[in-house]
Amino acid sequence: MLSLFIIAGTTLLASYFYTKLRYVRLTQYAHIPQLPPHRFWGHLKAFGELTQRGIPDRHPDKIFEETWISMGRPPLMLVDLRPGNAPMVLVPTHDIAEQISKPTQLFPLSTTKSPTWTHTIPIIGESSILGKEGDDWKDLRKKYNPGFTSQHLWRLLPLIIEKMGPFCDYLDRFSATEEEFSLEKLISNLTFDVIGAAVMEVDLQAQHMDRSKQSETIQQKYAEVKEEAEGTRSRSILALSFQDTGSLTPQLLSETSDQVRSFLFAGHDTNTGMLQWAFYELSRTPRALKAVRSELDEVLGPETDPQVICSTLAERGQHLLPRITYINAVIKETLRLHPPASTARITRPGSGFTVKTSTGEEYLMDGLIMYPCASIIQRDRNVFGDTADDWVPERWLGEAADNIPPSAWRPFERGPRNCIGLELENLESRVIIAIVARKYDFVKTGLGESALNANGLPILNNKGQYRVHSELYNKPG
Repeated sequence: MLSLFIIAGTTLLASYFYTKLRYVRLTQYAHIPQLPPHRFWGHLKAFGELTQRGIPDRHPDKIFEETWISMGRPPLMLVDLRPGNAPMVLVPTHDIAEQISKPTQLFPLSTTKSPTWTHTIPIIGESSILGKEGDDWKDLRKKYNPGFTSQHLWRLLPLIIEKMGPFCDYLDRFSATEEEFSLEKLISNLTFDVIGAAVMEVDLQAQHMDRSKQSETIQQKYAEVKEEAEGTRSRSILALSFQDTGSLTPQLLSETSDQVRSFLFAGHDTNTGMLQWAFYELSRTPRALKAVRSELDEVLGPETDPQVICSTLAERGQHLLPRITYINAVIKETLRLHPPASTARITRPGSGFTVKTSTGEEYLMDGLIMYPCASIIQRDRNVFGDTADDWVPERWLGEAADNIPPSAWRPFERGPRNCIGLELENLESRVIIAIVARKYDFVKTGLGESALNANGLPILNNKGQYRVHSELYNKPG
């Protein structure tokens, strides 16, 4: 008799779990467009197969895009990769992405960050502003805003220009010997030095491979900041962290260290990628490189010596840099085609948060990770037309730019939680491109290198760019 009860109980339990699994996999989110889900594996198997059909180490965003296109470009797409990841909704359009990022009565500071950010804790720390919510985030943002005002950023211009010296010395050496080198390494060290000067007001000497010890630097700067007179106080992130504090407690030291790490990581990583892509696109687009140099001739004069250009920008950069509109278009187009990152959001179950498509359908997003994928949104053919996949800086000039909805360009996200350092990164990028593009020519080797004709010269395609042997692509970072 006991065995019959055990068998019956086991059968009922198995039936319950099977019904529950069937609901979770096949019914719970059936209203959202998706690949046919497997009863046990969700979309894991399908995504594994899709990954193997292309370049295996391509960025996951590319796989999402290929899947979305294969489904007929729906307004949303569910991606269920449980148990490895929580269910996620891919957001491929700017109008729905805007609903997620803008402030609402339900979420005055926009929807909350997804817990997926926690994988960066070993890099940026647990108390990073990037993971804060509500008043905690609001207070930190208010504290650091003075460090990113236009007035303060122009004061940082000499620091940015100063860091260009070692960078140009390296380029001179490599151009003289014509040896191959990693541009990523040089730019990474340059941008790390720049963001270090802006965040900590110290020379991290990354270009000389002698990075400082952070906790020692924080303690030293704390003493310096406390001795500064009112009205002359620094607006570096480090100094702003110390305002209205009585002593450097272990907790303050830890929290300040996390904020410094966050700004160093975000500020150097995003610009490193953008500048590499910008120089690559300029190297294979002769009309754009010519336009950049013509603009620099007009604004800065015909001088190509980086030291002379640095001196000119140091003296009159605040008046000259706003005039280099084509370089600004180069930056915007590079960030459109090659965005450095995207954000993910989530709303608690029971919040009732819904999004509405352009055709009027509404979708409940409760408990789902929402991923506005910038690399898909910023290649929307409904916005950018037949050249959506092409690098065309001219689309950001004059009347052409007026036809692009602001929400369709979001490499720094939008809404209250947009990137606080976007203006600093833009200033840094304009300075670096203005100095480097005026003198140096880059030739890509390996993946993405130009195809040559019988005379050893690059071949232009019908889009005004040099043909390549193989397409350059992003890998997971």
